[in-house]
Amino acid sequence: MAQEGDHDAFSRLAAGSIGRLYAVARLILRDADRAEDAVQDALVQAWRDIRAVRDLDRFDAWLHRLLIRSCYRHASRTRRRTVVELRAVREERELVDTAGELSTEQRDQIARGLRRLPPDQRAALVLHHYLGLALWEVAEILEIPVGTAKSRINRATNVMRAALEADAREPVQAKGRAG
Repeated sequence: MAQEGDHDAFSRLAAGSIGRLYAVARLILRDADRAEDAVQDALVQAWRDIRAVRDLDRFDAWLHRLLIRSCYRHASRTRRRTVVELRAVREERELVDTAGELSTEQRDQIARGLRRLPPDQRAALVLHHYLGLALWEVAEILEIPVGTAKSRINRATNVMRAALEADAREPVQAKGRAG
C-alpha cells in the first residue's frame, strides 16, 4: 500500500495522473521545462506526504492541489535561468485538445490569451475548462472559497475573451493618397 511506503504502489497510483498533471502544468506555466519541474516537485511532495491522505478516492484532487502549489512557486520565481544544454531533438508531448480540432492560429490565440493571465486565474481556468472540473472541485484544489474560484474563472474568461476579440479585429490601415 502506497501509504505504508510501498514505492511500487505509489508509482502505480501516480502513473495514471502524470500525463494530466504535465498538461495542466504546461497550460499554467506556459513552459515545458518549468512544467516538468513542477510535476516532479509535486510528485516528490506527494511521496513524502502520502501518509497524510486519509481517503485514496481523493488522491487525484490532493495531487492536483500539490501541483497547483508547485506551479505557483515556479511561476513566482523571478530569476532567469540560462540554458546551457543544446538539444538537437526535443520530444514534445501533445496536450489533449478537449475543444476538438483547432487550427494553429486558434491555438496561438489561446496561448497569447493565457499568457496575459496571472497564474492564479490561469490555474482556475485550466482546472475548470481543460480538466472539466466543477467549481467546487476547483475551489477545493486551489483551497479557496467557491465564490473566489468563480470570480477567478470569470475574470480569466473576460481577459481571454478580450484578447481573442482584439486578435480577431483587423488593423485599420490608413488610406493614403497617391500623389
